[in-house]
Amino acid sequence: MAKIDDIYDAVDDFGLITSTEAREIGVSNAELVQLARRGKLRRVARGVYRMPVWPYQEAAPYAIAVKSVGADAYLYGESVVALLRLAPIDPARMWIASSGRVRRRLGEGTLVMERQPKTQIAHYEGVPSQPVADAIRAAAETMGASRARQAVEEASRLGYLTPSERDRLVEELGA
Repeated sequence: MAKIDDIYDAVDDFGLITSTEAREIGVSNAELVQLARRGKLRRVARGVYRMPVWPYQEAAPYAIAVKSVGADAYLYGESVVALLRLAPIDPARMWIASSGRVRRRLGEGTLVMERQPKTQIAHYEGVPSQPVADAIRAAAETMGASRARQAVEEASRLGYLTPSERDRLVEELGA
């Protein structure tokens, strides 16, 4: 079996693979670079490659941002609200949380928050994320109370929050 076939079998839902994941299936960094030069892969971030034959998905930029930060990273705060379209948010900024220090350059729009390792990670549209209730709490500081209330109502309507979670959030946000 060719290396590109191994990679095709190993990519995630967004057609992404990291150099660490590629090493685990026996593909070296040099081989990834060669495959990218030949057009079989596209480098989308440092150590993150995407299969160009993969169909575009709206959540792909979020998945790329999370993968580029590291294995323990997850979408945080406003970015979870934006991914799920719970309230109008500036999607140009990606909030990513990670338990470790991130030294690599991620681009101007990616903001990394250092957090303790989370035991509870949700996956929304295939992207590791902070649970919705926690994300709205975290985002309320930067997006304002009215948008936070709008996010709570939309999340409740879409089934991301239970009625008790909704009531607790409404009380916490002072709505």
